[in-house]
Amino acid sequence: MIQNKRPLGAPGAMALGLAALIAGCASTPAPGTRSVTIERTTYGIAHITAPDYEGVAYGVGYAHAQDNVCQTAEHLLTVRGERSQFLGADGMGELGLGRAKNAEIDLFVRSHMDDAALARAAADLGPDVRASLRGYVAGYNRYLQDAGPNGLPEACRGKPWVRPMTQADLSRTTEMLMIQGGIGALAAAVLAATPPAAGAKTSAAEVDLPQAVAEIARHSFNANPEGGEFGSNGWAFGRNATPDGRGLVLGNPHFPWTGTNRFWELHLTIPGKLDVMGATGGLSPVVSIGFNKDVAWTHTVSTGKRFTIYELKLDPADPTSYIVDGRPRKMVARTVVLPAAAAAPGAAPAQKTFYSTEWGPVISLPRAGLGWTDTKAYAIRDVNTLNTRSAQSWMQMALARNVGELRSAMGNQGIPWINTIAADREGNAMYADLSVVPDVSAELLKTCAPSPAAAALLAAAGLPVLDGSRSACAWTRDSAAAQPGAIPPARMPVIVTPDWVQNSNDSFWLSNPRIAAPAGISPLVGFTGTTQRLRTRSGIMEIEARLAGSDGLAGNKMGAADMRSVIFRDKNLAGMLVMDDLAAACSAQAAALAPDQALGCRVLAGWDRTSNSASKGAPLFREFWRKAKDVPKVWRVPFDPARPVVTPAGLDMATPATRDAVFKALGDAVGAVRVAGFAADVPLAEVQFRMVRGQKVTIPGGDEFEGVLNKVESQGQSYIDPKGYNINYGSSYIQAVGFDERGPVAQGILTYGQSSNPASPRSYDQLSLFSAKKWHPLPFHRADIEAQREGAPLQLAY
Repeated sequence: MIQNKRPLGAPGAMALGLAALIAGCASTPAPGTRSVTIERTTYGIAHITAPDYEGVAYGVGYAHAQDNVCQTAEHLLTVRGERSQFLGADGMGELGLGRAKNAEIDLFVRSHMDDAALARAAADLGPDVRASLRGYVAGYNRYLQDAGPNGLPEACRGKPWVRPMTQADLSRTTEMLMIQGGIGALAAAVLAATPPAAGAKTSAAEVDLPQAVAEIARHSFNANPEGGEFGSNGWAFGRNATPDGRGLVLGNPHFPWTGTNRFWELHLTIPGKLDVMGATGGLSPVVSIGFNKDVAWTHTVSTGKRFTIYELKLDPADPTSYIVDGRPRKMVARTVVLPAAAAAPGAAPAQKTFYSTEWGPVISLPRAGLGWTDTKAYAIRDVNTLNTRSAQSWMQMALARNVGELRSAMGNQGIPWINTIAADREGNAMYADLSVVPDVSAELLKTCAPSPAAAALLAAAGLPVLDGSRSACAWTRDSAAAQPGAIPPARMPVIVTPDWVQNSNDSFWLSNPRIAAPAGISPLVGFTGTTQRLRTRSGIMEIEARLAGSDGLAGNKMGAADMRSVIFRDKNLAGMLVMDDLAAACSAQAAALAPDQALGCRVLAGWDRTSNSASKGAPLFREFWRKAKDVPKVWRVPFDPARPVVTPAGLDMATPATRDAVFKALGDAVGAVRVAGFAADVPLAEVQFRMVRGQKVTIPGGDEFEGVLNKVESQGQSYIDPKGYNINYGSSYIQAVGFDERGPVAQGILTYGQSSNPASPRSYDQLSLFSAKKWHPLPFHRADIEAQREGAPLQLAY
């Protein structure tokens, strides 16, 4: 049995990590001779000023810990693979987009992480990046020292698992972020992979395609329509579309309200060199969504695939050997054993044997037809494994003076799984998917197609499976790529225009429907000619109506105030598309309807077709459409690729089977709302709110499947319950940024506030802004910072 060879803190790994991160720093001033200043403005926004990158990162690490130390300390347990040891093997934690038992998390993390490999991958990072990483670690550790074990918030006060951060810890947190769109999302499938007994005759169970698609959706990064889905709206307007001829950007990421994917607001200044403001997520010393004096940008989760699955042809005599080019190759088996201290008293330590191939670790998704049998197995290769380049990308983006320089800053391909939407003060707008995608062409997908059932998963579920029995099916290695096997930037879709661009998590196809989509793009980047999300359609409809002057607002340009208003209209596109047909059918079939169906008809007839807090019937429509959307052939007007923004539409109430299923969904929805304890016409405010320091704060917005731009979701909740909706996902850091002669003019909201500590006054202190659809002026200029400053500045030597 092979023990885990790569524990965090192994002397060799640590030496490599430290060597890589301090190389070239011999001229660094002596410790304690420089200082960083941390100022706080309204809502606790952190403004950090220092003479160099190490200093601003030191300040970020310290200030972020002031607000989120327990969240960070627990995440460090996760990336160290030590959750079971301190929090119990059967306790639950975050893994990928979902939750898993601590023992499972620890086994996966210990199998995946390789500190020495991460250090080698980071060896080419520039000195400023290395200084930032070093500074962040030191700043966090300084906060632990200053606060002391008993000065921490209750969640981690005096806990033995709160320990100083190491450089290897920070590298691991970056790796976990990078793989969220690939192997991290399929971690459960890695843990499930177990070979059949040697000599046993096994075969895959029959799986129908809808079942396979549903199973894949459960594990997918951004394909889960029921909630817990990373997403965003990003809009950028150029000089032809704005009243002042300057650029304008909306950033509206839809991310978790808990955990390390929460955003945190910051403003970083190195006098004469750096001045950037916005938000960051995870444990990071850089601004990831934000603006400087010349350019603003946001990100949305891209449709690009971060991995491919390889179908393995196995040796008939050995299910842990696979065939490549006619020759058998033995899988590498590695058994990870958790420390004895992680086991319950008297229980054996948890352990798991993982199997890997040249194509990556073996996975098992039998409900999707991708199980491990005596003839076939499947492996995953993730292109973002060992991607250490993201901090370098965002640091360069912070210095950009226009969208062209912003595009160049992403040329190192550090942006892992997101699009970039941006505009500059000169009035140029840009959509760019310069994320990291495996270099697999449409032709390679054809020539390397696996078995028919596995091949069908690409079109049906967006899952690329290749034939792993041929070395010719490896990813293309283009020397222009920053990483072998990735599509180089020149072959990724980019649009720069004086008009406008948008993205709401569909592909590059309709970034602007009036601009031809880039040609020759790999299907792994995104599909064209396919049905679009309701949010995508809603966004395009709103933008085009504004620029046509037909939306009720003055003029026919998109100004900053207009944009802030439009994103918070909370129109429910699903309702707008189906309610006319439902109302007509309710009238025509009135005599035949069951009591709950008739009640549902009456309530929805009065619904205003929005997801505003005061909207009566919005919860009923949500529960109705949650079921009705899945009725076969429910749309009256099917999808037309020539009219992708307005189709599909309507309800096919002329077909008896469809009509009956729709009315059943309506009656069931009335029942579900009643069982939860609410009247059928309950307004959204009574079921969608959060208690903040004893005050009820209503939350506007709708779920993904409703097509509400202001998306809020309840991860882990399948339908309304007696407590209403537990909103824990969705609109998070929201920014609207334009420019004037001084530089950026920005307003923003951080829905859940700066602090993850429930006892902090900064926990959910901005939710009332979000509830009232008000915005906070973001203080970028020195006079604005001083006008909003709260408390005395904190100065720290480093």
